[in-house]
Amino acid sequence: MINKQNLWFITLFSLVLVLGIYYISLPSNDTLALKDSDNNMSAVEVTENDIIVALKVEAEEEMLSQMEEAQKVLLDSSATVTDKNEAYEKLQNLNNKKGKIEEIEKRIKEKFAKDSCVTIEGNKINITISDKDQGTSYANKIIKEVQSLYNEDMYITVKFSS
Repeated sequence: MINKQNLWFITLFSLVLVLGIYYISLPSNDTLALKDSDNNMSAVEVTENDIIVALKVEAEEEMLSQMEEAQKVLLDSSATVTDKNEAYEKLQNLNNKKGKIEEIEKRIKEKFAKDSCVTIEGNKINITISDKDQGTSYANKIIKEVQSLYNEDMYITVKFSS
């Protein structure tokens, strides 16, 4: 049963998600022209941090939907024990993945003073940095720093938002 508080949360979160996707899909121009009520044109600058925030919102929305699916299985009285165990393990994996993402973003913020968006899929880590292209040596430093958090080899890619 959805109560009013959950309905408002879903509504507002959906609005934020739609706006985030809208900003991501804009052309790569640094300015966006908006019309005022008196038909004058004004410019709004889309910064690199806006792109990072939109990417984070999109990733968080995907993770939340996966968590909700697993929670539905856990709360379903007709689900089998094996289904519930799989859903519980999925929830644990998602929570661990979320913790790793936060740890990587924090480490990049501390060591390189850059905002970032991190996504993890299996042994692949994609990092988007809010900075103009710094070159391969800068990206290699970030890759080495992130790889130091893992015992096994990870496939790490670094992308600079421009």
